[in-house]
Amino acid sequence: MKKFIHKISAVLMAMVVLISTMSFTLDMHYCGNTLVDVALFKEAKTCGMEQQVSNSIACSIMAKKSCCTDKQLTFEGQDELKNSFDKITLEQQTTFVAIFYYSYVNLFEGLENNVIPFKEYPPPFLVKDIQVLNETFLI
Repeated sequence: MKKFIHKISAVLMAMVVLISTMSFTLDMHYCGNTLVDVALFKEAKTCGMEQQVSNSIACSIMAKKSCCTDKQLTFEGQDELKNSFDKITLEQQTTFVAIFYYSYVNLFEGLENNVIPFKEYPPPFLVKDIQVLNETFLI
């Protein structure tokens, strides 16, 4: 259960970082005071009033100016995480690569000879067979 909670919290924290650094634009098209279309990743569809003749019933009142408007709401993400990697100097980058390589190579190195720390110690004398007395057996 504890591992599951750790995995869920790690995923949630990664999503928070992703969402907080992401920027997007919300594009809206209004015809008069009525919202016609909203688009998140592309341009909002128009109502087609711009293509119709100016003697249209809906736009006859506002013939001098267009009755359709486009609005864009831009949500900027954090730039702190993006700019932090740009400030690293060449010396710091080479040091990081050297330390990463050293730790990665040493990760797979084992001991030259197999060391058994309890080799010199004899096992205790068996006075009674405790597993048989308690009828406790490992399966």
